[in-house]
Amino acid sequence: MKIVSIIGTRPQFIKAVPANRAIESHNRQGNDPQITEILVHTGQHYDYDMSQTFFDQLKIRKPTYNLGAGSGIMDGKMTGTVSAKIQAVLLMLSPVFCLL
Repeated sequence: MKIVSIIGTRPQFIKAVPANRAIESHNRQGNDPQITEILVHTGQHYDYDMSQTFFDQLKIRKPTYNLGAGSGIMDGKMTGTVSAKIQAVLLMLSPVFCLL
């Protein structure tokens, strides 16, 4: 089973950790079906203090995809860009679930 977890903002980092740990525990216990979690980072925040610190402190593995959205004013254009990039990844991967 394939699950895509999308992170990019501080609340998403924090919410993703329990789900990630539960998936890892499920797989370690040999439960069927095994779950493949694909981590997608929007890249909205790309400096250490706004992004990498969460990966380091929360022990989140490196994302499979980084959409490189960059930072800036969260306006309609940026929202549209992030949404379009997420859509492209989801269409390519066809996950069973998507966690935001």
